[in-house]
Parts: sequence; structure tokens; C-alpha cells
Amino acid sequence: MIDKNFWRGRSVLVTGCTGVLGSWLTAKLVELGADVVGLIRDSIPNSQLVRSGTINKIKVVHGSITDDYVVNRIFPEYEIQTCFHLAALTVVGVANRVPVPAFEANIRGTWVMLEAARQWGKVEEFLFASSDKAYGSHEVLPYTEDAPLQGKHPYDVSKSCADLIVRAFAHTYGMNTAVTRCANMYGGGDLNWNRIVPGTMRSALLNEPPIVRSDGTMKRDYLYVKDAVNAYLTLAEALHKNPDTHRGQAYNFGLDKPLTVLEMVNSILQISDHPDLKPVILNQATNEIQNQYLSSTKAHQLLNWQPHYTLEAALKETMGWYREVVIGS
Repeated sequence: MIDKNFWRGRSVLVTGCTGVLGSWLTAKLVELGADVVGLIRDSIPNSQLVRSGTINKIKVVHGSITDDYVVNRIFPEYEIQTCFHLAALTVVGVANRVPVPAFEANIRGTWVMLEAARQWGKVEEFLFASSDKAYGSHEVLPYTEDAPLQGKHPYDVSKSCADLIVRAFAHTYGMNTAVTRCANMYGGGDLNWNRIVPGTMRSALLNEPPIVRSDGTMKRDYLYVKDAVNAYLTLAEALHKNPDTHRGQAYNFGLDKPLTVLEMVNSILQISDHPDLKPVILNQATNEIQNQYLSSTKAHQLLNWQPHYTLEAALKETMGWYREVVIGS
């Protein structure tokens, strides 16, 4: 259970607040009564933050996480107590094609945020959004938190590096930092149609065959964005109440039910109005790991965290969001 009293009036900075996770996390923080500051680089009219009107309920700072001046002014000016650092270049394909922006945003942006928080000196919790991609490729699955971080491709490497940097600030400077490594996240607000969930849902709503870039056999774990929001809030509260236990720690969050790409596509089609659609398999994906999935046992045991949504319930709720966006009803 989330402690509403903990968040009421709390000064919270969310970077990447127009993203999928950021939009829903920001909305929940506003609902809990937090005083939210959002750092926004680009205006995204169709983001959930804008569509829901949440953007009008927070303080907005325009700028980049790589801009030292902007970042260094935010923490003292808004007296930040908790920071959720979610901003990143998140599209794997884009990072593969042009790696330097991914390295700039995901690695440099992270140390700029951390150092600004350290210099301010009054940040009580700093949570960083790493990824299951930070683990790279392993023969032994599911990933547990003690598995080595060995990303090989640009996005994976950027997350491996940033993940280590965040924990270095805990172990070297005693900062209350913690790392989340979430499974493939989905939910309303993701407008990257190349991703499997939004792309398949848009195709189903338009009665078009969904496109699968890979051969469909890649196996992934998935996490609904509202369960991810709960995970972040739960970890932040735990870090505040028991810093000696959680400081510098990483936690996996997932449904612990890995599916192949084709299984996920078919799960989406089954809750759509066109369950008989057949996916078009392009088999063109490169530089992607074949199988990636997590064990969330540590989060279950140390945080008492559990996902609330089944896959079917989450997909139905997500489909409702895309129905409104794609066909307007």
C-alpha cells in the first residue's frame, strides 16, 4: 500500500515526465498530493501528461538533463526531496543507428543529475530507471539482480553504464540512490508505433495485419505501466524508511511470465475486435537479444511488491486508451 501521508506536500522532481512511465507516475504523485516538478525537453501534445491535463497541475521546467545550468538550478530552487530520474533516449533502434545521443542522454545526463543532487545535499531519495537491457545477454535466465551488467549494443551499454554510476554515488558518497530494472513496459501513452504493444494495437484497431520486425520467437517479460508506477513509489518509500537496506540496491520488476513476441501479439489480438488477423513476420531485427526476462523475487521479498494487473486486464485497459487515440471512441 502506498503511504499517501508520505507524499502529501513532498517536493518531487520527475525527469522524462512526458514519457509513458513519467506521465502515469506524475499523475499518481499529483493524486497523492505531492508538489511535482517536471523537467521537459520537448513538447509532446499527445503524451498522456498533456492529454490527461496533468501538465497543468505541476511545475514545469524546460530543458535537458545534459544541461548543467538547468539541472543545477532545479534542485535548490524547488527544494527537491525526491527525484525520479526517468529521462532517457529509450528507442533501441534509434540508439543502434546513432549511438552518441543515447550515450549523451543516458550516461552523461545521469551523472549530471546525480552530481546536481549531491551538491544540493537535501535529496532524500534518488531513483534511477535502468532496464532489463542493462544485463545484456546471459545464458542463465531469468536475470537476478546479482547477474553482471554486460550490455553490448549502444542502448544496452548506456543503461549498464548509468546503472553502475548511480550505485557508485550510493557506495562512494552515501547518497540514497536505488535502481529499477523493469521488464518491457507497456500502457497508454506509448506513441512509438514500432514497439510491439502500441503497433499491434493500432493495427488491430484499424483491422490491419500487425507487423513483427523479428522472427517472432524472441522471449520477453512485460510489465504494465501502472504496476511500474506502484513499484517506483514502493521503492522510494522503502528507501526513505530503511536506507541501510535499500541504498545502492537494484530491483527487478516484472510479471515473471515471459512470452514470445508472437504470443504477445496473439494475446493482444484476442482482446481486440479482430482476433483473426494474422501478423506479418519481417524477420529483420538486428542487434537485439534473443531472450530477456527477469526474476522479481527480490522485490517480492524485500519490498513486498506484487503486480496488481493480469496480462489480460492490463491489455484491455491499454486497448481502451489506444482506441480513443486511434479511432476517437
